[in-house]
Amino acid sequence: MALEHAEVLRAAHLARIDLSESDAAHYLDDIRRILEMVDQLQSLDTEGVAPLAHPLEATQRLRADEVTETSLRDEYQRCAPQVENGLYLVPRVVE
Repeated sequence: MALEHAEVLRAAHLARIDLSESDAAHYLDDIRRILEMVDQLQSLDTEGVAPLAHPLEATQRLRADEVTETSLRDEYQRCAPQVENGLYLVPRVVE
């Protein structure tokens, strides 16, 4: 796939990235190299290779879903300036 300078600038514009002409030329070379690597991967024969969701056959140990911290709500509300029915009262900021 041949990538042009104008396409890099257009992609940057669509992504709302401010890109100078010199930076675009630099990124053009980088993107071309990446696309060459993708082309190499596309040319590989993967016949008979099973697709993988993850390269490792590992599972994660899970911990029990238990409450480990106590509720400090009452303690926090005792030091609040104003509380009503378990809610913090604050001054109105929007009219």
